[in-house]
Amino acid sequence: MKAARPNKDGKWAWRLTGFVTLCVYVFMFAPIAATVILSFNASMFGGFPMTGFSLQWYAKLMNNDAVLTAFRTSLWIALVTAAVTTAIGVVTAFALTRFDFRGKQALSTLVILPALVPETILGVGLLVLIKAIDQPRTMLLLVLGHILLAVPYVVLIAQARMVGIRRVYEEAALSLGASRFSSFREITLPLLIPAVVGGVLLAFTISFDNTSASLFWRPAGVETMPTQILSMLKISISPEINALGTVMIVVTVGIPLIGGLLMQSLTKLRRRGEPKEEAR
Repeated sequence: MKAARPNKDGKWAWRLTGFVTLCVYVFMFAPIAATVILSFNASMFGGFPMTGFSLQWYAKLMNNDAVLTAFRTSLWIALVTAAVTTAIGVVTAFALTRFDFRGKQALSTLVILPALVPETILGVGLLVLIKAIDQPRTMLLLVLGHILLAVPYVVLIAQARMVGIRRVYEEAALSLGASRFSSFREITLPLLIPAVVGGVLLAFTISFDNTSASLFWRPAGVETMPTQILSMLKISISPEINALGTVMIVVTVGIPLIGGLLMQSLTKLRRRGEPKEEAR
């Protein structure tokens, strides 16, 4: 009987852990589910019970010029951030993984540092610096701020992939007369495609969904999607805001999921094609 007691206690411990985990997930995702459900409420008062199903709030959202302008601004900033950040992140990860140079550890720490500092503190600090040097807030500074926040994550993803790529492939290309750039373009970069796609999607999501940094760095009169939602919340909480929140959830969650599914499909197709090529 004593030997069976630890197993029984362990079983109850796992059950308690599962129950606590379930409560945490419900606490985190119940408000998101409520936002999505209430965006289809026919009543102008956002609350339960719902009076009916309607898409009128999405129609009003499509006719809201301020929301459309903020969406285009966020989309443009996110696309530029994703492109520039991925290019910088891949090159930086390649240099940190493949080369030894003076100040390598310092550069690695400097690159990762923005991810370790809370965004609010970083936003306030850079805002104070901008004010100290009497530099007006511009779109360029806003884009550079988003790039600064996204670079560490792209570098970490690319580094993790670079560690798994064997140097013998690059050395073989170099021994056959290829230049360093040609070896990177023809050998290393195709093997880095999963990390590149992951970096693009992550940088896009970080930029598109950024709130705290955009509040401090955006120029006067410019609104992004998160700041537009905050400005609308100051007036009232209506189903139109729920519809806008649902759109943000779909964009920030859907794009990485679609990218992951596409990468899995491409990987499966590539693996299916390898035996056929060997058979030939």
